[in-house]
Amino acid sequence: MSDTQKNIIGKKELKTLSLSALGGTLEFYDFVIFVFFMSYFSPHFFPKDLSPAWQDFNTYGAYAAAYLARPLGGIVMAHFGDKFGRKNMFMLSILLMVIPTFIIAIMPTYQHIGYFAIIILFVIRILQGIAIGGELPGAWVFVCEHSPKHSVGLFLGFLTCGVAGGILLGSMVKLVLQLVFTHEQLVEWAWRVPFALGGIFGICSVYLRRFLSETPVFQELQKQKQIQSFPLKKVIKEYKHSIFLSMLMTCVLTACVMVMMLLMQNYTIKILDIDPISNTILQMGGVFMMLVGLIATGALSDSFGASGVCKFFAVGLFVFSMLYFYELYVSANIVLVVVFYLLASFFTGIVNFTSIFMCDVYEPSIRFTGISFSYNIAYAIAGTITPMLLLELNSKALNLKGIWSFGGGIYLCAMAVLAYVCAIYYTKIKAKQTKF
Repeated sequence: MSDTQKNIIGKKELKTLSLSALGGTLEFYDFVIFVFFMSYFSPHFFPKDLSPAWQDFNTYGAYAAAYLARPLGGIVMAHFGDKFGRKNMFMLSILLMVIPTFIIAIMPTYQHIGYFAIIILFVIRILQGIAIGGELPGAWVFVCEHSPKHSVGLFLGFLTCGVAGGILLGSMVKLVLQLVFTHEQLVEWAWRVPFALGGIFGICSVYLRRFLSETPVFQELQKQKQIQSFPLKKVIKEYKHSIFLSMLMTCVLTACVMVMMLLMQNYTIKILDIDPISNTILQMGGVFMMLVGLIATGALSDSFGASGVCKFFAVGLFVFSMLYFYELYVSANIVLVVVFYLLASFFTGIVNFTSIFMCDVYEPSIRFTGISFSYNIAYAIAGTITPMLLLELNSKALNLKGIWSFGGGIYLCAMAVLAYVCAIYYTKIKAKQTKF
């Protein structure tokens, strides 16, 4: 086969990529609308005599419950994904997301069933956490094993674009509802609408994934009888460095997504004193720039190597995160806040290297398990800590001077340094694996 033929991306690969990315968009929409609309629905699920601070704490606790549940879902689904196929677990994860999302749209509130409403809300988030724990690692493995070798980074970038597109879709739905309904209507009943839409989107995703086929890599493993009886045992025994690298890069991903795309908008609306619609539009702009960054990291890594491009994006993330948070908390120049937020969001495309590195440091027979185990444990820890840490850093930025004036920028800059170190570490792991 000629080099030209090898570089042609076929219709089958494009179909797999597009359906996987679109399915990820719809599933992650279901997952993130909880945080987008929690300020509207949280009063319905907790006693009215609770202070606003305790309501926020309990709501964020329910949000964090999903992250604590991720390792369970991820490890179990990955085990069976490495034994019985990627596609089956790909289908199961979406079903576990769709049903709980639709339940939120129709379930009774604290006013009707008391503390049972709180329990149901937490159970729903736990089920969603289990679903999402298997979804993203499974999607990365599925697309990696379907993609041409010369385009793995770009394919993973487009897939992660689909996932980030779920955040953008959630932002768009939020914007439309803010335009159509009054604040009072959203608080009273219209907060149920996005969850009902999520149920519909989920059904569409289930339907789309019926047209996907098992990966050729897994089919070859079956043919060669190389399926591991207990994949996790081999991962822990032989891939300690890969696990450590994967967990560190997952911390970078967690910080970029949760701080820049999901949580900071809850603070910027108060700090900048802007209206909710403008705040949502700003968030959408940030997500769009992240999508561009994801595609750029994928294309550049395929051409110039993942490690070097990761280092470049780490430097960009450090610089523009610092500038963004300085303008937000100190200078408060709205134009510069927007410009630096969008530039920092572009460099959050560095999260694509989480999947690129992980797919490359585990052998196919334990790839799903290795990625899911390390990714979900790290995300459970970082996803639980990040909202509380950001809350504390925001408080210090508003009340103290000096280095604390950068607020969440301190956290993001630390993650940028970590990403740079991970790029070096990845090169050393690959050199060692190649040697043996």
